[in-house]
Amino acid sequence: MSAEQISIFVENKEGRLAEVTAILRDANVNIRALSLADTTDFGVLRLIVNDNDKAEEALKKEGFTVGRTKVLAVEVKDEPGGLNSILDPLCENEVNVEYMYAFANPQCENAIMIFRFDDHDKALKILAQKNIKVFTTREICNL
Repeated sequence: MSAEQISIFVENKEGRLAEVTAILRDANVNIRALSLADTTDFGVLRLIVNDNDKAEEALKKEGFTVGRTKVLAVEVKDEPGGLNSILDPLCENEVNVEYMYAFANPQCENAIMIFRFDDHDKALKILAQKNIKVFTTREICNL
């Protein structure tokens, strides 16, 4: 009951992000969510896409380093304190958020956040106990 993201290491220079997105476009891969974190020399582009296999193949063919990571796509109430209803029980159980980013979807009543936790399985168990909706990759791509 988790999602999978791909991570691409991208040189921090003009045009590299456009190159990645063009490769995905040409491979007919749709980007559903993304996050870009940078340093002086390189960036890490994290993506939720509709076809990880196709995306990885196309990017590797062009020389990019691609990794895959299990993440949790979590429904968050779109109201004040909505994010805390997710974070508080995790904090109480000593589960750390390594990173997170938003998933834009006008079809949902609530927000969807992509999380990477230091203890994936423990986080999933806590969210299930709290009856918090967690999406699979397939569900995200069908939204």
